[in-house]
Order: sequence, then C-alpha cells, then structure tokens
Amino acid sequence: MAIPYVRDIKFEYGRVDQVSPLIRRVIANNPGPFTYVGTGVYIIGKGEVAVIDPGPMLDEHFEALKAALAGETVTHVLVTHGHSDHSPLAQPLAEWAGCRTYARDVGIHTAKDELGSPDDLKFTPDVKIGDGYVAAGPGWTLEAIETPGHTANHLCFALREEKACFTGDHIMGWSTTVVSPPDGHMGAYMRSLEKIRQRGFETLWPTHGEAVRGKDFVETFITEYANHRKAREAAILAELRGGETSIPAMVERMYAEVDKRLHPAAAMSVLGHMIDLIERGLVASPDTAPTPRSRFELVSTKA
Repeated sequence: MAIPYVRDIKFEYGRVDQVSPLIRRVIANNPGPFTYVGTGVYIIGKGEVAVIDPGPMLDEHFEALKAALAGETVTHVLVTHGHSDHSPLAQPLAEWAGCRTYARDVGIHTAKDELGSPDDLKFTPDVKIGDGYVAAGPGWTLEAIETPGHTANHLCFALREEKACFTGDHIMGWSTTVVSPPDGHMGAYMRSLEKIRQRGFETLWPTHGEAVRGKDFVETFITEYANHRKAREAAILAELRGGETSIPAMVERMYAEVDKRLHPAAAMSVLGHMIDLIERGLVASPDTAPTPRSRFELVSTKA
C-alpha cells in the first residue's frame, strides 16, 4: 500500500483559521517544493496561548501573526527544529510578545541550500527542552516529544486535550520528509516514527500541509510512512547487489518519477540510508565521512 497522502487544504495566506476547538492556524506565504503551500503556524488556546513554529521572517507574515494574537498573552514560542522555514521568526515574535522561545537545541548544522530548508544559523532557544517537558495554559497542555531523524534536535508536541500531535517535519501529510546527514539520521528517524505511532494520536498536525485525522488513519499513515522507508532501503540494496556504487545514479532510477528539483534532497536521504546500513554492518564505503559522491558496496550476505 502506498502512503495515503492528504494534499487538499483550504486556506488563504495570512488568514487565521480555527482548525480545531483549541487550535488556530496561520499559513506563511513561502510555498515551494519543500514547504508545500507554506509554513503553517499553530496558535494553541485562547487568551493565554502558545505558538508553534512561527516560520520565516516575512514582514507580512509577522503582521498577520500579530493581528491573530491581538489582545492575547503569548506564554510560549515553541519550535520543532531550527530550519529557515520554521524558526527565524521565533525570537522576534517572543520579543514582541514578552515571552521566551523553547526548543530542543540547535542541532548539527548542515546549511545545505539545495535542500530547500537550510539551517537557521541565528536561532538558539532561550530554554532548551526535551522529552516530557510540559507547557500549559487555560484548557491546554503541550508535551514535548524528542523525535530525532529529520534533524538531531527535532521535537514534536502532543496536545493532550485533543489527543493530537504537532509533527513539524517529522511526519507530513503531503509528502515524505528529508533525512539529511549529518544532522539527519535514518536509524533515529525510524525509531522516532515508531515512538509517535505507539502514542495512538487521533490527529497529526504537520507544519506544512493539512492534518492527518482519525486514530485508525493515523496508525495506517505512520505504518505506510515507515514501509516507504523500508522499501527505499530494499531498492538501495537491490542497486548495490546489481553492482551500482553511486548514489546519483541510484537516484536517477529510483526517483525517476519525482520532480528533479527534489533529486538533491533524495540523494541526501539515500545517503542517510547508506550511513544506517554502514552502521548495521551491511554496507561499506572507503570514505570515513561518506557524502553523496562517495562509493558504496555490500559487505554482508545478510543484505
């Protein structure tokens, strides 16, 4: 079964939409092959609120958020990870609101522009948080969940009252996510997917695109998300068995139906798989720090 993507979304840039009893969303005008329609900023609660992933530093977007938050108290600005489409507005918004920023850490910088979401090198959270951290306000409770994989510092946030999870770039309804070494790690990503699956959430709210709704559908969606990665690994192993040693050549065949603008990101995800296979003793490379230009070969019949 293929991933049952959710790609329909109704919105207007800058408009604040009440998408659930406790959640409002404002979408920034930064569409692209990696951001879909743009960065969806979530406002949790009413009166005393939290904001998740304020997004890019665009003047009109900042003004839209200010208008959406007028007359309210922002108690927390929460960030899933420090990429340029998620975190640049976090500090300016927190300063405007008179609160602090909260995130896991700054991660391992890669700053690869070809991936569409380079690192936000200026972002450092005021408060570093991890598994089990709780932010709360009138009628809402958010719990931080460490989900390394897309980046080393990625967090998801569970909204307990609605059995929902804000998944950042960890799980997106419209597409798979990039797992780009050295910040991204495929083994950690697969473990984090299972970690979220086991929580039994009824709704997933990604930063890009529409929600994945319904407990059974969420379960199926995450399972197929993981199966997709397993299928990519199987395809890579088949390429290696056939004598292919080059990631770019693999990407040309494996991602033939994918927009070529995404091939550099695909190459990084294949590299993520290769590093995971090396760590598991199935594949080898002559380079101690492999890149997409490295050569790879099978070293185990188990593969």
